[in-house]
Amino acid sequence: MSAAIALQQAGLSVLLLEGKDSIGGGMRSAALTLPGFTHDICSAIHPMTVLSPFFSTLPLEQHGLEYIYPDIAAAHPFDDGSAAALHHNIMATAASLDKDKLAYLQLVETLVNDWPEIGADILGPLHIPNHPLLMARFGLHALQPADWLVKKFKTEKAKGLWAGMTAHAIQPLSNTASSAIGLVLMAAAHLRGWPVPKGGAIAIGNALASYFISLGGKIETNFYVHALDQLPSAHAVLFDVTPKQLLQIAGHKFSSLYKWQLQRYRYGMGVFKVDWALDAPIPFTANECRQAGTVHIGNTFAEIAANEQLTSNGGHPEKPFVLLAQQSLFDASRSPAGKHTAWAYCHTPNGSKKDMTTAIENQIERFAPGFRNIILAKHTMDTTQIEAYNPNYIGGDINGGIIDIRQLFTRPVLRRSPYTSSARGIYICSSSTPPGGGVHGMCGYHAAQKVLQQVFSLHKN
Repeated sequence: MSAAIALQQAGLSVLLLEGKDSIGGGMRSAALTLPGFTHDICSAIHPMTVLSPFFSTLPLEQHGLEYIYPDIAAAHPFDDGSAAALHHNIMATAASLDKDKLAYLQLVETLVNDWPEIGADILGPLHIPNHPLLMARFGLHALQPADWLVKKFKTEKAKGLWAGMTAHAIQPLSNTASSAIGLVLMAAAHLRGWPVPKGGAIAIGNALASYFISLGGKIETNFYVHALDQLPSAHAVLFDVTPKQLLQIAGHKFSSLYKWQLQRYRYGMGVFKVDWALDAPIPFTANECRQAGTVHIGNTFAEIAANEQLTSNGGHPEKPFVLLAQQSLFDASRSPAGKHTAWAYCHTPNGSKKDMTTAIENQIERFAPGFRNIILAKHTMDTTQIEAYNPNYIGGDINGGIIDIRQLFTRPVLRRSPYTSSARGIYICSSSTPPGGGVHGMCGYHAAQKVLQQVFSLHKN
């Protein structure tokens, strides 16, 4: 969507092809459980959407998009009934961490202050940054394994909060650069917040589509592309697919080296997801969790780190790390009056078919006794079902490929332009390119800039 908009804004004629019967990709919502209950099928909470340098320039509110900001961005409960909380206000967050107040500010405050200068560089391909010293300061922390950087904290409260943030990286917390995503997510909370789109994630997709059409763009749905010869004549084609599908569609056009590089692309852990229709709000013991849009469930840093490592090694933890969202607490349009929804997933080995429903519900019950008593209905998706829903989620990998140090900036391959293939006019603009997964539109935006530079500057001459 962002690639299409950027190209259309440049005055080109753009056709957007969607394989499903509606646009949205990972930004779709549906009544998965019972009538009147709206569930987000994939993405749910959207800190990167409001932080996106490109989306921030678009008049999406004029096309029906409205954000709702939970009282607390994210909460992290512990077995003793307490919880850490990520507030919008950085001082409130730091103060809540007691002995780790100064350590938190030293870690996050600089990034918050530097973001206006380096945010666009962080959310882009590898290149010489506009502010190299500021980027180097960010990289000093971001490139560290999360289990190294956690040593800055003394309390289990701060360490647990850090674990929940860095576990969004969907890789072992011992991996180099596993701190990067955690740092950006914490800074995002203090810069713009972690909002919920009113009416569901589909509201973002609908607003983008509406704006694109208002510019003169065209959308055709139910058009699943299996081969290049299905496509109309065009100066450039941008594929929002991962390397696996790109090889299937256009592999015969690529050089041997480029094909070899794509074939070596690595996918990461998958996810198992559950949606619930509930008779009441989740009865979390900790008050902070009852005010948060997102709840990270996993207890201590040590427990989360061990279970993420086990999952990466191919195991299925009895107590997995669970990411939970409770949008209906803040968006009444998601459920009938007095009722609620909940959305959660845990990480699994790539391609796993194991049903993790019981393990996930046990984890929620652990910090919210009585949770099972309020369940009215549920809907589950294992990794194979998630991939069937969205073919970009290979083996349930929602990041479009593991974002470890080997693929942080060299996704999908090591090239001067990661968006440019070896075949003239064929580009890739998915989350398998920098900066990776998340609803921020920057992969498509950067790919579009390469198309404008490489194809249409020559074409206009």
